Amino acid sequence: MTDEKYGYSILFIEDEVELRKNYVMYLETVFESVYEASDGLEAYDIYKAKKPDILIVDINIPKMNGLELLQKIREYDHETKAIILTAHNDNTFLLHATRLKLTDYLIKPISRKALEQSLKKVIDELNNYKTIAIKNKIFKDDYMWCYDTNELTYKNTVVHLTNKERIILILFMKNLNSLVSTDEIILTFLTPHHQLNKYLNTS
Repeated sequence: MTDEKYGYSILFIEDEVELRKNYVMYLETVFESVYEASDGLEAYDIYKAKKPDILIVDINIPKMNGLELLQKIREYDHETKAIILTAHNDNTFLLHATRLKLTDYLIKPISRKALEQSLKKVIDELNNYKTIAIKNKIFKDDYMWCYDTNELTYKNTVVHLTNKERIILILFMKNLNSLVSTDEIILTFLTPHHQLNKYLNTS
């Protein structure tokens, strides 16, 4: 790889303790920030708190498996790079996994050389390419929020919202992964009218 550490953060998710510790020790020689998790729920909490640039995810982890974890993250994040670790070599399984916008997948047991090659792909993508996500958030029951227009649609028909309803939805949609305090909500509605119009017209 390189003698200098990359200024990216990485989250390694594996429930086998010794294997995880060994790879974390190696990754700490390559990246500035390295986090680890032993199950899907812990990994998701760390992902939300730390926003790592790279995920290395074992498929067979408890509480929320690797595919479920990536599906949950990909609902709104198409930029974080992901490498899957799996014992599977089934084409149907791998096809499903690749729909999660993986940089690579590795069949266990994994050699250090194979991991290094995958990490080189990740670094190349981070250094040279920018993922632009479609600015829509899809909810259940055919509802969708469009970030470009700040509109809520139902079955592709725009839902009429009052200004206050639209303002509160914009506020919540801009903070999907964090809590919005009561003070923030109150301050938003205390914003002068001319500034609110500007707020309504920006994504």
